[in-house]
Amino acid sequence: MKVVGTMFFKDEKLLIDKPRKRPTYQMIGGRVEEGETELEAAIRECHEELGSNAIFDESLLELVMEFDEIATSDGITPIHFYVYKYNGKLTGELTTSEEIENFKWYDSSCGTDILSNTLKNEVVPYCLQKKLIK
Repeated sequence: MKVVGTMFFKDEKLLIDKPRKRPTYQMIGGRVEEGETELEAAIRECHEELGSNAIFDESLLELVMEFDEIATSDGITPIHFYVYKYNGKLTGELTTSEEIENFKWYDSSCGTDILSNTLKNEVVPYCLQKKLIK
């Protein structure tokens, strides 16, 4: 299965969200649907999860990571993860929804207990190494 995630940054913090059906925070993103490119899926997921009042320039998404892992949701499904970085400033207002309970601007002072495996094992270490977050 192909999955996408998008990293948005502000003040050396990474935007993550908490789905209502999961105990941990995750990246903005989700599954690539049939007939979609990875970039199209990333754009769609950003619009769905951030809400209609969040404003970003779709042309500023850049693919920066790819890796294979096992889905956190069931512990058995192999997934190929594509991670995009937003090279701009997210503006407007984030809106929670039936799917998304909360948003958080994350840095390492928040600890790793609240993070999905993808964030904990791949994305946060990448962000720290590249000095994208504190």
